[in-house]
Amino acid sequence: MSLDTTSHKVPVARNTADLRAAVAAWRAEGSTVALVPTMGALHEGHLSLVDLVRTKADRVVVSIFVNPTQFAPHEDFSAYPRTEAADAAKLEGKADLIFAPDAADMYPEGFSTTISLTGVTEPLEGQFRPTHFAGVATVVAKLILRAMPDIAIFGEKDWQQLMVIRRMVADLDIPVEILGGPIMREADGLAMSSRNVYLTPAERKAAGKLNVILKETAASVSSGRIISDATRDGAEKILALGFDKLDYLEIRDAASLAAFPDDRPTSPARILVAAKIGRTRLIDNMPV
Repeated sequence: MSLDTTSHKVPVARNTADLRAAVAAWRAEGSTVALVPTMGALHEGHLSLVDLVRTKADRVVVSIFVNPTQFAPHEDFSAYPRTEAADAAKLEGKADLIFAPDAADMYPEGFSTTISLTGVTEPLEGQFRPTHFAGVATVVAKLILRAMPDIAIFGEKDWQQLMVIRRMVADLDIPVEILGGPIMREADGLAMSSRNVYLTPAERKAAGKLNVILKETAASVSSGRIISDATRDGAEKILALGFDKLDYLEIRDAASLAAFPDDRPTSPARILVAAKIGRTRLIDNMPV
C-alpha cells in the first residue's frame, strides 16, 4: 500500500489497490466503514454528511472525483471547481482517508460498461439530462464496489439521485446501506451547492427566494389545492424573480417520482425544482 501522506494531513489513496488495502486493514481491526462520494469543492453540506456518517461507522472514506460521464457535452465539466488541497484541509479530523483517483483509473482504456435504470430516472432530471443518471449510477457502483463500505451517504439536495442510487443498490443486491443526509441551507434558505459560487450578487439574491416559493407551493397543495394550479403559480413566481429558464417545478411521489394521476398527493410527496439563472442551474426540493 502506498498512500499519499505528503500533500495533505488526511492520507490519500490514488488507486483502487491502495483504497482496498486501507479498507482491508480496517476490516482486520473489526472496524466498520462508511463512504461519502463527492465531486470535491466541499462545502458545509458535504461536511455535514461526513459528520453524520461518522456517528454510524468507525472509519470514513471521502471520495473526490469529478465524474466526466455524468456531464453532457454542453455542461460545465471543464469549469467545475477542483479544489483538492482546500477540500483535504476541511476534512482534517473528520475523514480517515481520501480516495482521489483520476479518470484513467476510473475508466481505463477499453471501459465499455454502463449501468442504466428505467422508471425513477426518466422524469425531471432525466428529461432534461438524459445521459446523466447512467453516468451517476455507473460511477457510484464503481466507488461502492471499490471501497465495499457498510454505509454510503448522499445528500438529499439531489433527491432524484438518492432515489436512483437506492433503486440500483436494491436491484443489484449490493450489500451496502444507503443513507440520505438533510439539505444544508444558507441563512436565507438557499440550498448549499458547489455551483453557488457561479452566482452574481443579483442572481444570489434571487436564488435565495427559490426555497420560499417551494415552501409556499407545497403548503398550498397540503391545504387542498390541486397540484397543477399550485405549480403553475409557483413557476410564474420563479420566473418573475429573474430566473431565465425553469426546467421543472413538480410534485411527485417521494420514492418513485411518479406523477399523481388525480392531481392530488395520495402518498408521501416531494416538490422538486430545477431553474437556471445566468450561467447557474439550481436544483432544490423539500417534502410536501
